[in-house]
Amino acid sequence: MILSLFGTNGVRALANKELTPEMALRLSQSFGAFLRRRSNKKTPAVAVGTDTRITGAMLKNAVIAGLLSSGIRVIDLGIVPTPSLQYYVKNATVDAGLVVTASHNPREYNGIKLIAGDGTEFSHEDEAVVEEIYNSGKFTYADWSQTGELLADPNANDLYVGGILSRVDQTAISGRKLRVVVDTGSGAGSLTLPVLLQRLGCQVLTVGAQPDGTFPWRNPEPVADALGEMSVLIRMFNGDLGIAQDGDADRAVFMDENGEFIDEEIMLAIIGKFVLQKEKENGTKTGTKIGPVVTTVSTSNRLTDIAKEAGADILYTKVGSIDVGRKMMESCAVYGGEGNGGMIFPNHQICRDGGMAAAFVIESMIKNDVKASQFKKMVPEYFNAKTKIKTSPKDPKSVMEKLTADILSPATKKEIGYADADTIDGVKLRFKTGWLLIRPSGTEPIIRIVSESKTKEEADKFLKIGEGIVLKNLEKK
Repeated sequence: MILSLFGTNGVRALANKELTPEMALRLSQSFGAFLRRRSNKKTPAVAVGTDTRITGAMLKNAVIAGLLSSGIRVIDLGIVPTPSLQYYVKNATVDAGLVVTASHNPREYNGIKLIAGDGTEFSHEDEAVVEEIYNSGKFTYADWSQTGELLADPNANDLYVGGILSRVDQTAISGRKLRVVVDTGSGAGSLTLPVLLQRLGCQVLTVGAQPDGTFPWRNPEPVADALGEMSVLIRMFNGDLGIAQDGDADRAVFMDENGEFIDEEIMLAIIGKFVLQKEKENGTKTGTKIGPVVTTVSTSNRLTDIAKEAGADILYTKVGSIDVGRKMMESCAVYGGEGNGGMIFPNHQICRDGGMAAAFVIESMIKNDVKASQFKKMVPEYFNAKTKIKTSPKDPKSVMEKLTADILSPATKKEIGYADADTIDGVKLRFKTGWLLIRPSGTEPIIRIVSESKTKEEADKFLKIGEGIVLKNLEKK
């Protein structure tokens, strides 16, 4: 299934250049037609929200117009984190959701993400149907007397924060009064994360926590190099933990009490360790096997080792939270996510949730009596290497087809010496001491290459093998 409109995670493009009000209108009309065909209700309802981007109001109004013209009742939630809107859809009497956000993309981008009636992200199959309607122009225009009703609900963020609080031990957390430094990057998490932590009894110091769609403090992606101020404040404030979020707050990254950035792969694994520990305790009481863990083919073996140690199966998907979430639903998984700060806690909701991740990490630190700086030593050590190689626009997939056939040939297997391979997403080669993944980007004309091993030297060696394969196949064009 090849989609030209939807990427790995919704629609994202340069605001008012590629993603224009006209495009947003047409996309929401397509969404409206999809809902009218699928729903048995006369007037389906959709919750709509935005992150803080200054182009959000422009696109949101276009989206609302398209939904209303389709005879859809719209509830405007205002500025909300994506997981807040998803929690609202899951728990309120609405049939779907739409959030205007480009998540971690730079300031000049915006995007549109569709949410299913259970609060999960739209499946790729349903996105394909919406895209087909978009391309055909077969919209559903309601009679003038049945155009949708526009309402507003300012309480979505309160509902969301309350939902997280109900999933953690508030008494244990509030008794410790951890010092937490927060950098929400002027994104949607500015309206929820400081409030959540204060209600948990933490002492909170914020930086960049004012909603501002120009993102004056840093770009929306919370990479280590952009979090220098938070690092300084942790040390000055004698903090226990630092938490930063991306533009729509569906992801969270962490710093320890020394102001050191904790690798996202380590955080994915350590949180998995704590989740499985809790599940094992509950399973011992009920005599049930621990449910599986789901992650992507690009995730470090740290999580794989943690799952195996706990006696849990681990399942792999393509890169992208949509695929992870769907596989979690199919397999009744107890935990899932990606090594980019996107953790999923299915007992709360099946979507990436930066707020839930923050609360769970704090609870786990307290209940296990550990400092954040100890996390690294609590999970297996691996070394990663990564690079990317540009291709022609719209060309990565054709390059991947050629190099996959090359890699899987008996001659290349003998030459490289890998043990086995899978093609879940691109092609992943497993060696006795590590792995190599070569896959096309879902958002850019590039081939991504990632490797991992127990030593840096071997990780670099595997990466070189991957680069050689890609460049050889590019030269064949």
